[in-house]
Amino acid sequence: MLRSKTFLKKTRAGGVVKIVREHYLRDDIGCGAPACSACGGAHAGPALELQPRDQASSLCPWPHYLLPDTNVLLHQIISAWKPGTWASVASRLRPPGSLETYIEQEQGENANDRNDRAIRVAAKWYNEHLKRVSAESQLQVILITNDRKNKEKAVQEGIPAFTCEEYVKSLTANPELIDRLACLSDEMNEIESGKIIFSEHLPLSKLQQGIKSGSYLQGTFRASRENYLEATVWIHGDKEDEKEILIQGLKHLNRAIHEDIVAVELLPRGQWVAPSSVVLHDEGQNEDDVEKDEERELLLKTAVSEKMLRPTGRVVGIIKRNWRPYCGMLSRSDIKESRRHLFTPADKRIPRIRIETRQASALEGRRIIVAIDGWPRNSRYPNGHFVKNLGDVGEKETETEVLLLEHDVPHQPFSQAVLSFLPKMPWSITEEDMKNREDLRHLCVCSVDPPGCTDIDDALHCRELSNGNLEVGVHIADVSHFIRPGNALDQESARRGTTVYLCEKRIDMVPELLSSNLCSLRSNVDRLAFSCIWEMNHNAEILKTRFTKSVINSKASLTYAEAQMRIDSAAMNDDITTSLRGLNQLAKILKKGRIEKGALTLSSPEIRFHMDSETHDPIDLQTKELRETNSMVEEFMLLANISVAKKIHEEFSEHALLRKHPAPPPSNYEVLVKAAKSKNLEIKTDTAKSLADSLDRAESPDFPYLNTLLRILATRCMMQAVYFCSGMDNDFHHYGLASPIYTHFTSPIRRYADIIVHRLLAVAIGADCTYPELTDKHKLSQICNNLNFRHKMAQYAQRASVAFHTQLFFKSKGIVSEEAYILFVRKNAIVVLIPKYGLEGTVFFEEKDKPKPRLAYDDEIPSLRIEGTVFHVFDKVKVKITLDSSNLQHQKIRMALVEPQIPGINIPPDVSDTDLNGRGGKKRKLEK
Repeated sequence: MLRSKTFLKKTRAGGVVKIVREHYLRDDIGCGAPACSACGGAHAGPALELQPRDQASSLCPWPHYLLPDTNVLLHQIISAWKPGTWASVASRLRPPGSLETYIEQEQGENANDRNDRAIRVAAKWYNEHLKRVSAESQLQVILITNDRKNKEKAVQEGIPAFTCEEYVKSLTANPELIDRLACLSDEMNEIESGKIIFSEHLPLSKLQQGIKSGSYLQGTFRASRENYLEATVWIHGDKEDEKEILIQGLKHLNRAIHEDIVAVELLPRGQWVAPSSVVLHDEGQNEDDVEKDEERELLLKTAVSEKMLRPTGRVVGIIKRNWRPYCGMLSRSDIKESRRHLFTPADKRIPRIRIETRQASALEGRRIIVAIDGWPRNSRYPNGHFVKNLGDVGEKETETEVLLLEHDVPHQPFSQAVLSFLPKMPWSITEEDMKNREDLRHLCVCSVDPPGCTDIDDALHCRELSNGNLEVGVHIADVSHFIRPGNALDQESARRGTTVYLCEKRIDMVPELLSSNLCSLRSNVDRLAFSCIWEMNHNAEILKTRFTKSVINSKASLTYAEAQMRIDSAAMNDDITTSLRGLNQLAKILKKGRIEKGALTLSSPEIRFHMDSETHDPIDLQTKELRETNSMVEEFMLLANISVAKKIHEEFSEHALLRKHPAPPPSNYEVLVKAAKSKNLEIKTDTAKSLADSLDRAESPDFPYLNTLLRILATRCMMQAVYFCSGMDNDFHHYGLASPIYTHFTSPIRRYADIIVHRLLAVAIGADCTYPELTDKHKLSQICNNLNFRHKMAQYAQRASVAFHTQLFFKSKGIVSEEAYILFVRKNAIVVLIPKYGLEGTVFFEEKDKPKPRLAYDDEIPSLRIEGTVFHVFDKVKVKITLDSSNLQHQKIRMALVEPQIPGINIPPDVSDTDLNGRGGKKRKLEK
């Protein structure tokens, strides 16, 4: 049945528009109750179930269904979900209109009251319907609402109704469920002290007016990992107007949480401050610690030069909360029998959260998930509630789950809907597959990858042509052949965005049948590929480029070490080795040419763990060794990506998915320039070419590792490379590669961006057909935004995995003394790099309950004077490394100074485990 409402609306231009709103009301929607015979086969979707016996309610001991109102559903269920999820859930909660329960909005009735009345009508209809179809059954529908008026009206109308808390408390078999209730509002959860700490957030209407008038600025709040009293707000707007506003002090932060969208008021220039160099972590336990916070804020305010000052502001309101469930640990209250405790998130950018729980003893020493419900003005910390127990702290499975959740890495098993789009096994190449595809199985193709690699994306070949030139081919797994646009497999791959590589685990972007089998270019099996083939002369100059879908048969799957051994061995002259030598020679020329154009050669220490085959614990830790063959593969992957980028942009000038690397702003280089100057070296940063040249010149015969340290610092100055749609941006340049255009084509097994690029290229060469979303620049831009987010989170998750396994390594190894170099100096600490392990850590010089040494920090040089000893960037020191387990929530690698000797600062060479972390016990021997 169709009901419609028609009304006229005046437009801004003065015209009149007729608007018709239609409601489609269905009479074929069943009630869903298994006991109901009247609805017959009209049940749509899964039928309702009777209440499980172990959740019997003392308020309603008879069988019943629950009908929560919208606010209960959204607040209690979605409060524990990630931001943005509620919208998709809400859309699923709006079933087609039912003829029996539809009501019109009455005159003078607001939308909320109309919705409350509709829910009561639905509850009443259910109860009357169930009574008619099963008179002997006691089955009822109970309305769950936290709205006092709605509950009162329901009771008056004869509908059983309870608040969410009343009902949950009545579930006597599950008393722990009360802990999982979300708090109703900030006001209802204000702490007893009543002392106002924060200023009131302005209402959204005033914020919008202020932003429009320029009084306030809108941006994303980004908390500091190193200082809980400091944050920055990245202001939204045109690229020329984008800037950061510094926020310092608890009251100026004003209850904003990392990633919230906030409104800030810029302070007068006389109140601007400089970013702090103090490392401060929140160790408070109660509301009285606000006074300690104010004392610590004084540490931030030190005299600095005018040019160090940054635009500074304060948060005046929240435009959008971006809360999510947070992993961490419970910090039990010192008050016996207290049900109020603080939860310490694993992410140091998130403040502690106060929760109420009756399970404190059971949750202590466990990783748990907590959701934030609100943050009252008179509370030092936000309020929240317990969501889930993940497991014991320190256990590999638990910690891996934590890091995946914290970095929002989709890691659930692939659903049956996704798996249903995989090829049926056994699979083989058919005549249909060979259409628009070249047979290149005769070529001497091989792959070169890290040891243990099963998802082989790429393979190479090089051969001499009859005209004396060389033919070089890069062959990439044809994943887009198996993943077709729009199906469930494609949607899931797009959602995941990238494969995530942890130390012991790989979270695949595509199911294993594709990643490690049908798409993997393993040796001695026929595989579908997308090939980029060049004709080159012996000077690596490209004469011709062509692209083709192909079928290949790799002749060898080699590791970097095996390929290097073949190249270096005078005894080996087979076709594979000859091909590798040709590729290697050309790669050297290509790399030299890139560097001459201004491409940067940066450095970032990568480490590799050797695992025990039985326990899977790390038994050795070393920096990764890079060979010529690593560079060889890299050069041809770069060349293929650049060649493909040019081709797809020629064909799709508005719809090409590209990758750019923005040039860093000059301020990013300050730390690098100052560090080099302290060693009497000059680093020029006006162009990538001048930076590359000055890094090449920055050598010291007495200090060979200095150049590596400078390149590590230069890497830290860089901006993040990002995906973008060519029709939505004018700046295509890739700063690091000194290339005017770039994309990702060479890793479609592990990057969804490459799948889109494959589809674009296939259409460009006539090997496949297009589809609407492929040429929709707005849709493509949305895909790029997700890919950029997923790529960033994958990097963070990988770093967290390395950090955890490093902790495991030093837990078993005990105390180690190693040489280190200073990367940064802070006001109360130095950050050092240990080359042997590629490990970075902080040596603190101020510790709780210990006399404070005399510290003098100079930002200009930069240097730190401690009791007469001066530390500069790049100075060599000796540190002791141990695992500090005194704080189970944040177990960390602790570094303490051994050399140079400073009275009262150094750790004695014979220090024990107990001295370092306050925990006794025997040292564990390293098991092999």
